[in-house]
Amino acid sequence: MHWIFLSPHLDDAALSCGGLIAERVASGDSVEIWTICAGDPPARPLSPFASELHRRWGTGREAIAVRRAEDFAACQVLKATPRHFSIPDCIYRCDPATGEPLIHFPEDLFRKLPESQVSLVEELSSQLTDRLTNGYKVVAPMTLGNHIDHQLVRRAAERLNFPLWFYADYPYAAQEPLASLSVLPFTGSVFNQPISPASLRTWQSAVAEFKSQISSFWESVNEMEKAIQVYWTGGGGCNLWGNSAENA
Repeated sequence: MHWIFLSPHLDDAALSCGGLIAERVASGDSVEIWTICAGDPPARPLSPFASELHRRWGTGREAIAVRRAEDFAACQVLKATPRHFSIPDCIYRCDPATGEPLIHFPEDLFRKLPESQVSLVEELSSQLTDRLTNGYKVVAPMTLGNHIDHQLVRRAAERLNFPLWFYADYPYAAQEPLASLSVLPFTGSVFNQPISPASLRTWQSAVAEFKSQISSFWESVNEMEKAIQVYWTGGGGCNLWGNSAENA
């Protein structure tokens, strides 16, 4: 079986599905992680928000090159194949009509996908269609947390002529009860993959490769490992939800 995990950013699939991916690889399946917002920033000056993130990450202007290298290392840990698309992260994108950055403040990351970005949905869907063939199991983010780039990826995936699976976006999934969320797919088909302690360790090790991103959610790698273990202990990271009877 061949799985394609659509990852909005250079860490989302590993964060959300690292243990599940490790189990599928161990069972003999092949897994690819397609990161959508992996493109270089435009040559124009960065917004203050993006510049501040680069400072916190300790990457400077080379942030995306650093993050792509981290993703290659994480995929090596997971024994998954990476593929990087060229759309820049929303922190680098602007409204094409005004030239204004999309993101000025942290809360801008979690609003409804702006109308100025809707054309990207069609563009991305076309790119995915050109690369997908029958027989792939395609897995998209459920959009827990409502991040703009997660919305972009889900909406593009839903335009495909493919049955989809959806994963719970971690760490947002640890903060929101799934049962109460309208973002759940409609059919109720669930793929459950028990995750062994060995695959938990692989999951933690893969996430640890994203050194520049640890500070986004945790104070240290040790704190990250503990948080993922708590999530795993509660059954997190082991389910995918289908949107089609073909997934059952």
